[in-house]
Amino acid sequence: MKELQFDSAVIGGGAAGMAAALELSARGLSCAVIEREDELGGILMQCIHNGFGLIEFNEELSGPEFAQRLEEKVRSAAITPFCGATVIEVEDNGEHKVISCVSGAWGVIRIKARAVVLAMGCRERNRGNIRIPGSRPAGVFTAGLAQRLVNIEGYIPGKDVVIIGSGDIGLIMARRMSWIGCKVHAVVEILPYPSGLTRNIVQCLKDFGIPLYLSHLTTNIYGQDRVEGVEVTPIENGALMFDRSFRIPCDTVLLSVGLVPENELSRSLGIDLSPMTNGPWVDSTLMTSVPGVFACGNVLHVHDLVDFVVEEARRAGSFAADWLAGRRKDKELRVKAGSNVRYVTPGRLDPARDNKLYLRTLIVKNDAVLEVRLNNKTVRSQKKSHVQPSEMISFNLGPSELAAARESPDSVLEVSIL
Repeated sequence: MKELQFDSAVIGGGAAGMAAALELSARGLSCAVIEREDELGGILMQCIHNGFGLIEFNEELSGPEFAQRLEEKVRSAAITPFCGATVIEVEDNGEHKVISCVSGAWGVIRIKARAVVLAMGCRERNRGNIRIPGSRPAGVFTAGLAQRLVNIEGYIPGKDVVIIGSGDIGLIMARRMSWIGCKVHAVVEILPYPSGLTRNIVQCLKDFGIPLYLSHLTTNIYGQDRVEGVEVTPIENGALMFDRSFRIPCDTVLLSVGLVPENELSRSLGIDLSPMTNGPWVDSTLMTSVPGVFACGNVLHVHDLVDFVVEEARRAGSFAADWLAGRRKDKELRVKAGSNVRYVTPGRLDPARDNKLYLRTLIVKNDAVLEVRLNNKTVRSQKKSHVQPSEMISFNLGPSELAAARESPDSVLEVSIL
């Protein structure tokens, strides 16, 4: 068994992992990046469409181009990547975090690090998660798997497609399948509004004339050896209208029904998880409930843009470097979600410095107001022309707005959408 020691280690070599490692390296710390795939880049490597990098690089890039920009920086920094290595266990022995990995190239490796950044990304929810009735024929894929089959492996999963759920990956695959000559018959969404970004609704559905059925539920999948069709039922006032159910013939079903942070390692470490995000609970420094373990990117909460992932990961790397340098928090105030807000992260803020918060709303609304109250007193009221659950909202709060928290040990910050 090979044993190695670093100041820090990052688990996951996607956009978040590379950005966090670059920050740690820039602070003069040795850093290992552990990635289970054979190359760095994560999910970006199969996202060959444009739309990445407008914030981070001020230009429009494909997923692989975005990943390449970060990887070139990683390769030129004092960072040691371990690709093709799968983490099977992380232990905390007090002084170090011990990461056990298996690799075809190196066998079993144990990496010791004083600080660890979790950047494992997220995974797709599948048919079992949403319990669609029917038989179990071939031809049912998650949208992300279909994307990999088409873009990486060079396989076409089917010719006549129905997509269940209007998440961004599903919308992008509606366009991708149309480009390669397949017929996308419909996108079926249980909610009364789309789950994906507005730009993807326009560019991936409307531009290709693909029907979007809002407030509709897929109530059956038909077929024996192969999918033969799906049954779709409208929803009115919360009730299924079975008398108006209809069938769409197809040979392929793609599921785009949400993403969940990849947190098996987090659970094995005993990290406290948020029931709203399914990711780790973190404080103002993005540190989890286990000292010295930080989290960022989609393993913390599912983002809508990779540019925001990179920005958050840089801060996680910087906070990890501060922690290794012996800097500790003084006083923090608790943050809670108020009216029409699904979650706010991080769960605590440092009133003595600038803080970045992220939230997702529960409603679709034009002319909304972001209201932030500290101990029941409004400290921020900001107009929003439009809000919807699929688009993340972020904002900063500084010491001037949080001054009252420094005087009260039990301060609570509440964030609402009105």
